[in-house]
Amino acid sequence: MKILPYFALSTLTITSLAHAGGSHRGGVHAGISEGVLAPFDIVHARVSFQGNVATFHMGVSGQAGSNKPTANGKLVGSDVFSYVWPTTLNSSTVGFAENAGILALAVTAHPDFDDTPLYDENADNDPGNDGNVWHSHWVVLKPNEHCGADALAVVDIPEGSKPTLPNTWPGLPLLLDSPGWDPIINEDIVEVKVAFDHRVDLSTVQYDGVTAGLRVNQSAHAPLLCVVNVMDIASGDLSLPGRIEQ
Repeated sequence: MKILPYFALSTLTITSLAHAGGSHRGGVHAGISEGVLAPFDIVHARVSFQGNVATFHMGVSGQAGSNKPTANGKLVGSDVFSYVWPTTLNSSTVGFAENAGILALAVTAHPDFDDTPLYDENADNDPGNDGNVWHSHWVVLKPNEHCGADALAVVDIPEGSKPTLPNTWPGLPLLLDSPGWDPIINEDIVEVKVAFDHRVDLSTVQYDGVTAGLRVNQSAHAPLLCVVNVMDIASGDLSLPGRIEQ
């Protein structure tokens, strides 16, 4: 996998790290990064599995999930904050076409739009106003020069095309899925439990941990959703050194 040079933001530590939120074992460890907001300052990323259920875990140096984007009242120009686990899983594993890009699990919040139309995360009987509640997505990422040098974007769906999509695709022109896996955010930890088909071999999968801001562009296919602010990367270089543990 290509190493994106501007991703060198944190220091990789191989040994177990203990901090205010407790001890994190296994996975990818990173030191506290100067200049990174504590809620997005990654100190640990791990993915483990038992049976067909994988637990995606991220530890930060502050209160996880305490910072969300400021609403701007419209979709164009709106911001998305995210905790992301890029993986080597094939995109077809979760219902996209094969080899469509980098498949990543993301936990996101964005007050200006709702992209989980099947779910009512804030339990107010309106499934269309939950964007500011932390929720999960599968996203397919690729480098896109229109977002900046070596920057990533969520892959657009060209107008008029009929790509292979998961059943829980939310209707946006993006390779993005809204599977409804509820994130658990507790003090300095973000976790998501994800069920896979029993035939998926998770033992060979590699991963990393990233915190990032994304922004909606003026129009679709510009591209629609760019990664504009990488806050921290567990490995420091997006090399996906983590191995899923049983």
